[in-house]
Amino acid sequence: MMDYLLLAASGFIAWIVSTIGGGGGAVLLVPLIGFIAGAQAVAPVAAVATLIAGGGRALVFFQDIEWRVVAWGLPGAAIGGILGAAAFSTTSAEWLQIFIGLFLISTIFQYGFARRERTFAVATWWFFPAELVVGFLSGLIGAMGPILNTLYLNAGITRERMVGTKTAISFPMHFAKIGAYTVFGALTGKLLLLGIAAGLGALVSNWVAKRMLKGMSELNFRTIVGFMALSGAVMIWEQKETLLQFWASA
Repeated sequence: MMDYLLLAASGFIAWIVSTIGGGGGAVLLVPLIGFIAGAQAVAPVAAVATLIAGGGRALVFFQDIEWRVVAWGLPGAAIGGILGAAAFSTTSAEWLQIFIGLFLISTIFQYGFARRERTFAVATWWFFPAELVVGFLSGLIGAMGPILNTLYLNAGITRERMVGTKTAISFPMHFAKIGAYTVFGALTGKLLLLGIAAGLGALVSNWVAKRMLKGMSELNFRTIVGFMALSGAVMIWEQKETLLQFWASA
């Protein structure tokens, strides 16, 4: 019961941070899910939580969605998510933990890139290949955070419009991912309940977060990002024997 309550509280906090910062709610849950249920649980649990939270966020930010971007980004995200979920089902837990650890360390750079000023012109069709790659990695790892924020900013999509548009793309993608996880046997009953707990906490936060978003231009992520990078380093250290065996056989 404590695990469910902890995930619900974490989901509430994570999605407030995510809404204000332009993404990364599921990313903030990755270390906690990994430590509670193991690396093999991260992707399916994060997908369930994001699906539930995304439903509420889509309603709250519906009027802010840029549908021209959704038309290009959604097909790429759905295809990538299914391919990533299929790859997830055939990847060993040890290597998943290493991949997730590397991803968490990379958040230091992700949040830095996500706050750069507008530097280049973006064509709308770019969102198809970009979401295809991110969807695949999301299916494999469970979350990708604000990695595409730079693309959105350079397309002139900011604040409420960014949150609404990203949600409209990711919400159906998570449906596809969950279907794939279920078909490949990666989503069990317990993992579903863990995802629901986190998702319900996140769902409640959407209305609070939108009020906080008005009048707030940026959130300082330094402490959170530092925690995630440290968690990633710990996860990789726990699999040092796997890495040593790989290097010895290379």
